[in-house]
This record gives sequence, structure tokens and C-alpha cells, in this order.
Amino acid sequence: MIRENNFYKLGRDALILVLSVSLVLFVQWIKLLKNPKSTPITGDTFVGLGLLWLFSLIGIVISMLMKKTPWKIVQGFPILGWVSIVSLIFCLISPYCVRVINAVDFLSLTTSVLAFAGISVTHRLKDLSKISWKILIVALFVFFGMYFMDTLISQIALSLSGK
Repeated sequence: MIRENNFYKLGRDALILVLSVSLVLFVQWIKLLKNPKSTPITGDTFVGLGLLWLFSLIGIVISMLMKKTPWKIVQGFPILGWVSIVSLIFCLISPYCVRVINAVDFLSLTTSVLAFAGISVTHRLKDLSKISWKILIVALFVFFGMYFMDTLISQIALSLSGK
């Protein structure tokens, strides 16, 4: 029963990933309609999306397997970490992986990720409202700090490059 449940979860996750890469492809297509000079959709784009799907699925499987280990630190390691490690290993081994993933438009990826993040936050609005107004102050300091540091680092880089 437990094994069937894991296969069900894996199948469900695989279908969700198919929908995710389809959304990325759709966003890239819309961007191409609006700006014909943007990243074109080629065969490499489809292969790159397939690789991203595969890396994500491998990361999910590794996460499922690691939850059965006796080590707490490995059990609690996030799926995103496993997906990143798998992607890093494959991209270090094969320049082909890097080339086909570069055919996927970065903005299309980030748009899809931000859409999913927004959906997940809306399910937790009641929890966010319980945190109180203090979270707003923390958020403002974080946003200001990130903006300030990004600006500072960019200015230093421009100064060093002579621009």
C-alpha cells in the first residue's frame, strides 16, 4: 500500500511537472509573439524543457528515497536542493545539457515560478494575517536591504569595468 501511494504521488508530481513545462513553453511562445527578436522556440527548447522536467523528477525521487534514511538532516533537505544538485551534476558533465537549457527563455521560467508562488501564498493568506503588522516592517527592511545591496554591487562592478 505504501509503495502504491508513492507511485501515485510520483505520477501526480510528474503530471504537475508536465503542466509546469507546458506553461513555460506557452509563456515563451507569447513572448515570441510580442517580441519576435526574443529567444526562439526550437527543437533545443523542447529538449531543454524535457531535461528540466527530468531533473525535477529525479530530484523528487531522490527526496522520496532520502526520507527513508535515518539521518534527519538528509530527511529534511528540500526537494529544490535535490533538483539543483541533480541539475548541477548533469550540466557539469554535459555541455549539451547547458546548450539545450539555454534555449529555454529565462523570463518564461521565472514568470511561471512566480505564478506558482503567488498561488501558494494566496492559500495561506489567513496564516499571513495572523502574523501581525510586524512582518510588514521586516519585509520593508528586507526589500530595502536587497535593493541597496544590489545597487551597491552593481555600482562597484560598473566602476571596476570602467563604465
